[in-house]
Order: sequence, then structure tokens, then C-alpha cells
Amino acid sequence: MSAQILDGKLLAAQLREQVAAKVSALRASGKRAPGLAVVLVGGDPASQVYVGMKEKMTEAVGMHSVAHRLPETTSEQELLAVVAALNADPAVDGILVQLPLPAHLNSELIINTIDPAKDVDGFHPVNVGRLSAGLPALVPCTPRGCIMLAKLARADLSGLHAVVVGRSNIVGKPVAQLLLQENCTVTIAHSRTRDLPALCRTADLLVAAIGRPKYLGAQHVKPGAIVIDVGINRITTAEGSSKLVGDVDYDAAAEVAGAITPVPGGVGPMTIACLLDNTLTAYERRAE
Repeated sequence: MSAQILDGKLLAAQLREQVAAKVSALRASGKRAPGLAVVLVGGDPASQVYVGMKEKMTEAVGMHSVAHRLPETTSEQELLAVVAALNADPAVDGILVQLPLPAHLNSELIINTIDPAKDVDGFHPVNVGRLSAGLPALVPCTPRGCIMLAKLARADLSGLHAVVVGRSNIVGKPVAQLLLQENCTVTIAHSRTRDLPALCRTADLLVAAIGRPKYLGAQHVKPGAIVIDVGINRITTAEGSSKLVGDVDYDAAAEVAGAITPVPGGVGPMTIACLLDNTLTAYERRAE
């Protein structure tokens, strides 16, 4: 079986184009552009690259971009003061504090300080609770991207059995909530699930978000299933080079699946595109 490749790069580009068109219309009507603020503490190389990409794409869609790059030694009170200032800034609609934070900072405290109406990551307990209750909320970006990619393979997910492998607050739990809203029957599995391959083979839609390279193989995939691979793992090949792989053994799974996301080029590009769309949503809700 030759699986349909669910192209996250293309879908993300289309979403960014839609956001850019709406922002352009706002500016043409004399209104201010939506604003996204990103806060980076410390010099983690991966975080620096990611924040740079967010800045570039924010500006590319015509939004107002604000970046606070703070030293590793930034105190909790100093960081809280930055967040408080952004909460009060009328030109800022979305606030994202880049994780992970240095060990001496309480990530939960910092996230909980962000105004829920500006929490474009969707991590604040208010947004988590509203998502769980089926109320309008700012939805975490990666889970939202997962649903959009799955719908490339099947526009109506209603009635599918979805198995989510991973129970993190960032991906596993919110993607399960979104799948419930799509009228899927949802099972959450994890590394301690008994006979994980057998359970996964019951899934019409399999979401891999366990954070282990190539953890799920062909034996985990039901023939014809939709496979959404959230994992981004850097490994060293036998030749000594470095490469990115997902939580799914792509080559093996693609022989069985009906549709599958590649790594890279699948879920990853959707995260920033959904972040921009969330910022536009936050802008529109604040303007109501």
C-alpha cells in the first residue's frame, strides 16, 4: 500500500496566506495589525532558531512582532514583570514564553501569569478548561495542526476510533479533546499501556506523540489508517550524520497506512502557522 503523504509544509503555507490576507485587509481599513510577543530566556540553540522563525513569519504575514531576549540569569520577578507589561500592552494580542525555561524559573507560574485572552499557546489553565468543556478557547497550536492534517486525508473524522499515544499537557491531552469535538471515539495510550501494538492496530486514526524515535512501527498500524506523527527527534545515523525522525518508523508504517505525515515536513510547520492564526483570533476576540 502506498500511503498518502500529508504535506504540512503546503498546508501551513496556505494557512499563513489566509492569515496574511486578513491582516492586509485590517491594515487597509486603517486598523492596527495584530501583535505577537515572544519571550526567550537564555541561549538554548534550538529555542533561538525557533524564536527567529516565529519573528520572521510574524513579520511576513504583516503582523507586529515583539521579541524579548533575556539573559539566562533573569530572575523570576524580572520575567513576571515582562509578562505583566505585555499583558497591559494594547498593541500585543498574543504572548508566547518560549519553553523550556532555565531550571531556576517556575514555568507553571510564568504561564499562569499570561492573560488567558493573549495565551496563544493555549497552555493557560483557563484555556485548558474551556477546551475540555467544549467552549471557545485558544487551542494549543500543535494539536490543532494535527487535526487539520488528519482532515486532509478525511474531511469528516466523525465515528473514527482515534488512538493517541502520549499523554502530555502540550499535545496528548489537548489533541484528545479536539478529537472528541470531531466526534471520534478516543483512546489515550502511553508507554505503560499493555500490548500497545494491538491497541494501536484498532485505530482508524493514530496520533504518535510519545517522544521516542521510531517507537511505533508497522506492527502498530491498522491497514489504511491515518497516521499523524508529532515526534521530532534528532538521531545519529550509522554513517555518523545527524537527521530528524519522528516517533513513527516512517518507511515501515507508510507501507501499511492509508495516509501519513512525514518528519520533517508534517506536523512541525503547522505549529507556527497555527500560532499566527491564534494571534489573529485573539486580536479579533479582543476587538469584539
